[in-house]
Amino acid sequence: MMLNKPIARQDLIAQIRSSDEWDVIVIGGGATGLGTAVEAATRGYRTLLLEKYDFAKATSSRSTKLVHGGVRYLAQGNIALVKEALHERGLLRRNAPHLVHDLQFVVPGYTWWTQLFYGAGLKIYDLLSGNLSLGHSRFLSEQETRSHIPTLKTDRLRGGVIYHDGQFDDARLAITLWHTLLDYNGVALNYLPVIGLLKFGEQVKGVRACDTETGEIFELKAKVVINATGVFVDDLRRMDDPTAAAMLSPSQGAHVVVDKRFLPGDSAMMIPKTADGRVLFALPWHGKVVIGTTDTPVENTAYEPRPLPEEIDFILHTAAQYLTPAPTPADILSVFVGQRPLVKAEKIKSTAALSREHVISVSASGLLTITGGKWTTYRKMGEEVVDRAIQLVNLSPHPSITANLHLHGWTETVSAEPLDVYGSDAEMIRELPGANIQLHPRLPYLEAEVRWATRYELACTVEDILARRTRSLFLDAIASIEAAPRVAAILAEELGKDTAWQQQQIAEYHSLASGYS
Repeated sequence: MMLNKPIARQDLIAQIRSSDEWDVIVIGGGATGLGTAVEAATRGYRTLLLEKYDFAKATSSRSTKLVHGGVRYLAQGNIALVKEALHERGLLRRNAPHLVHDLQFVVPGYTWWTQLFYGAGLKIYDLLSGNLSLGHSRFLSEQETRSHIPTLKTDRLRGGVIYHDGQFDDARLAITLWHTLLDYNGVALNYLPVIGLLKFGEQVKGVRACDTETGEIFELKAKVVINATGVFVDDLRRMDDPTAAAMLSPSQGAHVVVDKRFLPGDSAMMIPKTADGRVLFALPWHGKVVIGTTDTPVENTAYEPRPLPEEIDFILHTAAQYLTPAPTPADILSVFVGQRPLVKAEKIKSTAALSREHVISVSASGLLTITGGKWTTYRKMGEEVVDRAIQLVNLSPHPSITANLHLHGWTETVSAEPLDVYGSDAEMIRELPGANIQLHPRLPYLEAEVRWATRYELACTVEDILARRTRSLFLDAIASIEAAPRVAAILAEELGKDTAWQQQQIAEYHSLASGYS
């Protein structure tokens, strides 16, 4: 669906003010929350989504950028999870071709046994994808392996295996889901945190929320409230019941971003078994290379988690075993960390061994919680939790349509970067001021994208623009800091803000982004 007028925050606020009761209120504007809200709205339910900060502010903008079945889960024997994820991968590739594309992965082999072992495993991976396969795996000769990964160490290299998986831009998919929700008459607002739950008798029947910008308080009634706040679900569960036991054992995964010269070409590399039993990826993304990830248990969840020094050392040390030249700390352009909502399990001490499957629970007061899972399975998670909501509060049943739903901007003719992620909206961005002006020499983005994000994507801050509407912070933190004054100036022009506001925005962004470089 093409947009025909700017999306005004005050218009969405007005819809909230004028509504007596929603069928579904979803709390959380990440992958799970947005997927759930799209599921509810496309079935015809009056749906409202509320996000405390910005859409995909936390985990959902900090993934390894893969839409995948999970090779590691196959090695763990979790066939059901892999099969489900591969199916969802295929659906997402079909429903959002402007955001999800095929990526070839090379697994280097330094012994005949490793080639045979991983080759056989990846054939099973192919079979599990069924008719939604992105391509078939095959063995590579030593020469073919080197041609795909020119910087790969060749001492004792025997060859490799190549397989296919999906790659995407996580924060941009979140914004696409937000647009899709609005296309189906749902309402979703960022910077509108839930500060309390409304109870009638002992049952949760709505929320209290506060507009961060104005301080206005809303009491919003709903037939069902869904807690989809990712690593923060336990915080909201304790808003309902202060004695609620923790559901999660969160962990974090660090990633480093380096220049394309460390992995030239279009293929990614997968290291199948690191010292901590994980896999490590090095993959091209928006003209840079992302290397990760780790799996480190954490006590506390955070919107801005930071990497431990040993996580960065581990990534660089492992990469140096395979790449030449290998990146050093001085080569890092950005470091980002995502926290995982891993569901607790008895007798399992390592978070790397915890399942990535999702869990749905209902409190005694009727608060519906969904957590766990991963980006690839967001649609299935939304389908299942809406099915549960229908049963819980006797909503009029309607079947799911999201398996075959083209997401906002769907097009068969995808633009070149950086406008590819907008799909069919790209032609409108080309008509905006600044469509031919690069935001920064080391970043791929255009000034017109700042105006688009402000007018059509509810971007309110310099951080919103540079971290999530564009991915500048994640590609080159220093370049993004240098671009911040121009972004602040455009935002101020679009939003009617003064010079003092601009300077505050620049200072706040500099403080944030300095932790990424």
